[in-house]
Amino acid sequence: MAPTRTEPDLSYLLDHTSHVLRTRMAAALGEIGLTARMHCVLVHALEEERTQAQLAEIGDMDKTTMVVTVDALEKAGLAERRPSATDRRARIIAVTEAGAEVARQSQLIVDGVHEGALSSLPDDEREVLVRALGRLAAEHLAAPVESPRPARRARQRT
Repeated sequence: MAPTRTEPDLSYLLDHTSHVLRTRMAAALGEIGLTARMHCVLVHALEEERTQAQLAEIGDMDKTTMVVTVDALEKAGLAERRPSATDRRARIIAVTEAGAEVARQSQLIVDGVHEGALSSLPDDEREVLVRALGRLAAEHLAAPVESPRPARRARQRT
């Protein structure tokens, strides 16, 4: 006989909704030839001069994934690797004019996907959900814990 659940299955709720949101995002960004990772790199590289390593950390990408992502952006003419203006030893990811325009389009798409999900909730529930998730992400669930058998983080295939 299965044990009685005493709390809602938060893991399922967060995993399932996150997965579905990522698939919707991938489909929407795919219409303009972008992945979520490419969008992330473009937007954050436009904010300020950042190295490939800094962008990888922001986007939670390993080095190999970051290299592949930047290679794809360069091939599409949306970004390029350049020496840093402040540290000639460092290389930054510079967004081209075409990349900046694509970033504007992709941000509208990302905002639309998020708005579509949130608009399915009544206003009062939407505000509570966003505030609660923000608090969890900033406080109790801000950082993973070390474990002898680490949990695998789900990655969206591109």
